[in-house]
Amino acid sequence: MKARIKWLDHMSFVGESGSGHSLVMDSAPEDGGRNLGIRPMETVLLGLGGCTAIDVVMILQKARQQIEDCEVEISAERATEIPKVFTKIHVHYLLKGKNLSDKHVQRAVSLSAEKYCSVSRMLEKSAQITHDYEVLEE
Repeated sequence: MKARIKWLDHMSFVGESGSGHSLVMDSAPEDGGRNLGIRPMETVLLGLGGCTAIDVVMILQKARQQIEDCEVEISAERATEIPKVFTKIHVHYLLKGKNLSDKHVQRAVSLSAEKYCSVSRMLEKSAQITHDYEVLEE
């Protein structure tokens, strides 16, 4: 896996993934940025959310659950001293479907957190990560 970051100007950068996709990153105005893109630490949370959402949907589909929608809301706290790593992360899943089994949802969330989501497994080395979920019937 590869990635490339190119400086645009001020504190704006474009990140290019090995799969050919790009995103603009920028810092806050108080740090010399112009708020033109996502912050690098926000991309880490999006990576976590995407990784675990893919896992949960795939696990539920393999269990023949009728999942129709999945949203993941993430809140995080960072250390006050540099490096300002994440210290606490909470992942909240909002799942919709027909007759979704609570047992299957709980298992999918646990398997993602404890086994499959490489982003989660990496971040748990510095942050306390908690999870919960809501099953919303269609």
